[in-house]
Amino acid sequence: MRRVEGARLGAALGGVLLAGSTAIVVALPAAAAAGCSVNYAVSSQWAGGFGAAVTVTNLGDAINGWTLTWSYSAGQTVTQAWNATVAQNGAAVTARNVSYNGAIATNGSVSFGFNGTWTAANPAPVSFAVNGVACTGGTTPPSSPATSPSAPPGATPDITVNTATRYQTVDGFGAAVSIWGSAWSTAETQTLVGLGANQFGLSIVRTGVSPVSGEWGTQVNALKTAKSYGSGVKILASPWTAPAAWKTNNSRVNGGKLKTDYYDDYANHLNSYVQYMRGQGVTIDVTSIQNEPDWHPDYDSMDWSGTELRDFVRDQGAKVQNTKLMVAEAVNLNYGYTDPTLNDPVARDNIGYIGGHLYGTEASGRLKDYPLAAQNGKPVWMTEWNFHEADGSGSDIWGNPADQTVWNETLDDIMRTVHRSMESNWSAYIWWYGKRFYSFIGDGEAAYGTTAGAPLKRGYAFSQFAKYVRPGYQRVALTKSTKASPLEITAYQGGGKITLVVLNRSAGAVNNAVIQAPQNISRADYYVTSLNANAASQPATVNGGQVTVNVPARSISTIVLTP
Repeated sequence: MRRVEGARLGAALGGVLLAGSTAIVVALPAAAAAGCSVNYAVSSQWAGGFGAAVTVTNLGDAINGWTLTWSYSAGQTVTQAWNATVAQNGAAVTARNVSYNGAIATNGSVSFGFNGTWTAANPAPVSFAVNGVACTGGTTPPSSPATSPSAPPGATPDITVNTATRYQTVDGFGAAVSIWGSAWSTAETQTLVGLGANQFGLSIVRTGVSPVSGEWGTQVNALKTAKSYGSGVKILASPWTAPAAWKTNNSRVNGGKLKTDYYDDYANHLNSYVQYMRGQGVTIDVTSIQNEPDWHPDYDSMDWSGTELRDFVRDQGAKVQNTKLMVAEAVNLNYGYTDPTLNDPVARDNIGYIGGHLYGTEASGRLKDYPLAAQNGKPVWMTEWNFHEADGSGSDIWGNPADQTVWNETLDDIMRTVHRSMESNWSAYIWWYGKRFYSFIGDGEAAYGTTAGAPLKRGYAFSQFAKYVRPGYQRVALTKSTKASPLEITAYQGGGKITLVVLNRSAGAVNNAVIQAPQNISRADYYVTSLNANAASQPATVNGGQVTVNVPARSISTIVLTP
């Protein structure tokens, strides 16, 4: 990492209380407004499931804690909620304010949403009460539910997948453990690498190589858990500096170069780390020579030139065993740090990967294909980016899964660059810390409103790639119709399936979007993350080789097609 974190950093918390969970007791205000009105809208409905959005208006005097109650008449069950805690006892449902919503302004309104199940029918409730007082302002008739999308047989496709044209093989999507702090707990690691509900499916974990061997054991348990609990998880080890005595500035910090007469010692140092971890049951799949060789901040760092990196891997690289080497994780994928190695046949044979970071890479024109790496069969990994400019909107916004500023940044900056990286034929995208208040799971810092280890909105969004585009999948070609032009899409083949990841950063939904597969499809699974949904299952209609979906506005979604 090359930036000091500001005072306001964070990530959005997907707070959920499942139906049947214990109700949270809140202090009720002295009075509630009987004139409140409720809009209960079933926004989508499919076989056995539905999504709903609820807005309560005319709440009257400021209310620090609100409770909305209603009853179902047809056996519906709430399964997942956002912007409220929801409990259910039989037909009776209770939704309560969550702490990050704060106080409700005078004559203000509240909104929340949830998913649920239904069987024979799904009628909307007819009466509601706020804090025990019936709402007399009426109930807005619910809009007609959006049922499963449909398209006539042989419909003109909007997205056509062409598996005959193939691009890069994907190595995975990941994040870093704490480089200088404590390790992820077992539960936190499982949330990040697992493939179950509310887990994110990371397939690469980045860790640091301390210049002090006594510190190497800190991350062993987290890395072992990632390897054993995840599926095909790779470990990337990145050193920030060599021991101070081997450097020209005799310091771990402020850059300084590795003295040439210590090149062999440094190679043995990296090799010792790999073998130590191997002895602990952790395979280090990829070992970088240097994190950000072009950056010398006042923390662990070390400077290299591109020719020095070439000389090191040419003359010393073979000494680092049981791993593949990476060059060179420059701040903005500066080719000056990687071209010399790629152009030297001996040095090139001693490395397995090209690495780089995303700080300024797009502005410099290098968020694109790297032909020299491709020509020499070296996959390109984006190994670090840390972006959280949404901090300026309030320090505790990261604990609110419905914060618009956080979601805009997640969709328009983070997820857009993941998409662009895949279009650039890069094989991996690795975010900075996986556990941080602006990241995938919360770190519990009180000022930022997250809970340690709790899944965050940014994690759900990232999982739309990580969880469903698995290591070994290969990106394939596609074409789009004019109707689908607002959508940013990549498609992949692997695991006997075709997987599409779709960003809709436009303000409008693209409904009844027809996907044409190259073969008949037996099943389509469709998951959406948006401001109001966390990797939520959505309906998809299968008709031979065509699958039809509704793509919500301002969302990222994944469609998994099984022949």
